[in-house]
Amino acid sequence: MTSLPEEAPSPIGEDDRKAALRRLQEAYAEGLFAHEVLDERIHQALGAKTHSELASALASLPAEHPGRTATIAAAGGRIKRRGAWRVPRVLKVGSAYGRVRLDLSRAVIEHPVVDIELQLGTGGARITVPRDAVVDVEGLSTGWKDLRYKVPRRSRLGGPTIRISGVMGYGRLKIRHALR
Repeated sequence: MTSLPEEAPSPIGEDDRKAALRRLQEAYAEGLFAHEVLDERIHQALGAKTHSELASALASLPAEHPGRTATIAAAGGRIKRRGAWRVPRVLKVGSAYGRVRLDLSRAVIEHPVVDIELQLGTGGARITVPRDAVVDVEGLSTGWKDLRYKVPRRSRLGGPTIRISGVMGYGRLKIRHALR
């Protein structure tokens, strides 16, 4: 009698690993577990080779809400958000030729960390963040023009972390903190 071969476990990709690490960091930021547990789970996720090993690192975390990601895209023209708009956990912004204006100073920000992923061609972008926000631009690649962002001299605690990543083609990104 011959036995059926077992199905080989599917290997994980870097995107899967990065998504798992991001979920662990978000769960820690939301206070779902202690720092020691975060260290243990990150170590487990980094060492995972299969989807089942990665899933065990994410065990006991609440399911991700599908409404946490939104995409705004335009081929040309302007993309503009201001006032009391609800900022999703992940905001993907794509524009081939237009300008992007995002004002988060009066927006409803429900998450301790907000990721803004930019995919911009030739248009520039201006992002206004809350006065007490922490801005992280490590994941941003600028092509033609440099980023303009001045870290405030006096930072306030308690604001959201705004992580800006993606690709800027020929436009310039200007980031500023709201005055009030």
